[in-house]
Amino acid sequence: MAFMNIRQLLEHWERSGRLLKVCKEVDPKFELGAVIKAVKGRQPMVFQKVKGYSVPMAAGLGGSKELLAESMSMQPEDLLPRLIEAVVHPLPTRSCEQAPVQDNVITSRINLRELFPVCTYNALDSGAYYVSGVMVVKGADGQKRYTSIRRMQLLDGNRTSILISSPELFQQYREFEERGEPMEAAFMFGIVPAVVLASQVSTHLFHADKLEVASALLGQPLAVVRCKTIDLEVLAEAEVVFEGRILPRVREPEGPFGELGGYYGPRTEQPVVEFSAVTYRNNPVWQTILPASYEEKLPMAIAREIALLGSVRQVVPGVKDVHISMGGVGRYHAVIRIRKVQEGDGKTALLAAFAGDKDLKHVVVVDEDVNLLDPLDVEWAIATRVQADLDTFIVTGAKGSPLEPSHNLRGVTAKMGIDATFPLAEAEHYRRTSIPGQESIELADYL
Repeated sequence: MAFMNIRQLLEHWERSGRLLKVCKEVDPKFELGAVIKAVKGRQPMVFQKVKGYSVPMAAGLGGSKELLAESMSMQPEDLLPRLIEAVVHPLPTRSCEQAPVQDNVITSRINLRELFPVCTYNALDSGAYYVSGVMVVKGADGQKRYTSIRRMQLLDGNRTSILISSPELFQQYREFEERGEPMEAAFMFGIVPAVVLASQVSTHLFHADKLEVASALLGQPLAVVRCKTIDLEVLAEAEVVFEGRILPRVREPEGPFGELGGYYGPRTEQPVVEFSAVTYRNNPVWQTILPASYEEKLPMAIAREIALLGSVRQVVPGVKDVHISMGGVGRYHAVIRIRKVQEGDGKTALLAAFAGDKDLKHVVVVDEDVNLLDPLDVEWAIATRVQADLDTFIVTGAKGSPLEPSHNLRGVTAKMGIDATFPLAEAEHYRRTSIPGQESIELADYL
């Protein structure tokens, strides 16, 4: 069954022996993040004692395809097709009047630092940050909900700064700002991996209600409840919700901060959120997602694979599947596997990939006999099927990602495509060796 809240999920992983319980007290400044980094954010864990706080903290809930898929009662290979299906056929949420997340409500004298652990992750980070809050806002039409994950630096009392990297969302905020009005926003903590995955689906491409996408992934409607102090709905079974407003014409210095690519982003002036309420369940479980860990990069990569597959499929019908790698920090490197029908399919797939995602830097196209999830197999294809003067090309001066420091040197990015497919006319020379019966061999039977 799919798990609708993180309590069910943590209990399941504890029963199956996969939940790491950290019993030693850890400091939220550096130490907690260092422990998560020891497993790269790939294994679920609960910190039972966080220095200065009385609530447990969970991490690593969606750091591998196996765990992510299991949380939604599917197989890893189903993640991409099921996400595509959920975007095309979202499932409406279910409204309720009372919700566990509002068992406790604080609307006055809010001091965020005292309530829940707020961590400092990297040596040069400018302060303590909330990094796992799934933000809910209304679209420009005032109706549809949009969710995304935004980092917030703790300031004082009931205020944080917020980094709004989405151009569409920032434009919407600027429209509020030009009218001198605050923009309402809620932030949900302690939510299941399906909600995190759905939050990474491109608003620009699909304009989907991402809570409805998450419901479709889970196979049943998520329950939502209206906030106490703002006109937004949040998940009834989230652990904690911050309700607030992004203030107009107020900025605070933010950064440096250790970002996705493993480098520090610059210090900039960013908007400020002022919180009007904090609601939470009885005995709440707090949550974090270690920046630049697998738990951050994997949902981002899977969501980007939807757009990549769609772009390539328009011009190369024989595309089998795509993979955006963790080594490429979940957005810069991709592998595309195709059934090559005619010469030119490989380079056409490469061009489509770059046209469909400005962040991609290096893309490899392989034949259908190559395991695109195995870096060794992909490298083997490059080593044995590529002649650099014939099978690679470089595009200079293209758009790239501002999160990638080499892009920021010039403001543009060079992109390299590698066609690691073999020539159709020479297929006989590219037959892979095989041993009959190899797949059925169990080594233990011979020892």
